[in-house]
Amino acid sequence: MTHVLILMERQEATSSRYRDLITAKFPGFKVDIVGHHSEVDPYIADVDILMCFSPPMADHVVRDAPKLKWIQALGTGVDNIVDLPSLRPDIMVTNIRGIHGPPVSEATLAYMLALARDMPRSVHAQDKATWERWPSRLLFGKTVGILGVGLIAEALAPVCKVLGMTVVGFSSGPRPTPSFDRMEHRDDLVRHAGDLDYLVVLTPMSAETRGIVGASVFKAMKPTAYLVNVARGGVVDEAALIAALDNKEIAGAALDVFEQEPLPSASPFWNRKDVIVMCHMGGFSEGYELRAMPTLEHNIRCYLAGTLDKMHNIVRPPV
Repeated sequence: MTHVLILMERQEATSSRYRDLITAKFPGFKVDIVGHHSEVDPYIADVDILMCFSPPMADHVVRDAPKLKWIQALGTGVDNIVDLPSLRPDIMVTNIRGIHGPPVSEATLAYMLALARDMPRSVHAQDKATWERWPSRLLFGKTVGILGVGLIAEALAPVCKVLGMTVVGFSSGPRPTPSFDRMEHRDDLVRHAGDLDYLVVLTPMSAETRGIVGASVFKAMKPTAYLVNVARGGVVDEAALIAALDNKEIAGAALDVFEQEPLPSASPFWNRKDVIVMCHMGGFSEGYELRAMPTLEHNIRCYLAGTLDKMHNIVRPPV
């Protein structure tokens, strides 16, 4: 019997839907669910397939899984999976790609509008039953820089264009892309940061991108500009960001992701009026598991057939 373990933060309804969808297609599977890596011990020794998002992962999960043959990441990001010290060479890693464009684009747009219109101030005014009015900033006529030009950026760019924004892409391999007004190399981010009213971070986490949005970028940005991070927390130097906010080098930030998740209660981000904190919700949307299921089903069938090379979205083939 094939044993699947779903490791997902405590979202019982969502994880149960994954289990129900998988067992409906593969009734012979044993599928268990845990909400935290500390809960895997009763199951992990017999697990063949692990399905998870990268933030809840921990090294002991793969270290204590002698039968594990395949990890299916349920999101795009595989940092904190492929870099685990105990990940054996024979373990396949795949991810989910191509379904995040609409939810992450809508989240990014919501964050930019919330910053422009200072929505947290409105919420606080409502809490105090205080009538306050102030002029809102517009997205129209502004310039947005998108760091990381992949499928999500390609979905976001036309939305920004409809709102009358100029869209600049920053990529490790610049290429002409629809809805982008121009494309720059990501190594030139500092040189062009002063042109931006919004910097949206969408680049994957890697050794090359860790801390790429740091002090030099913030110093080059306009004092009226905003940062929106919907990629990975480690891509932004958080200490440099706090210093930039303290020094009024930028106007504010909307952060969906953080270097440590869940964000500790002692984090200074919680209490800042110039920061909007979201709990890694950019791609988390109703129906996500249904959109992910075609990839899961295809990959499971390849696993059962022994045709691992035919799986979709292979990140790390077995050696």
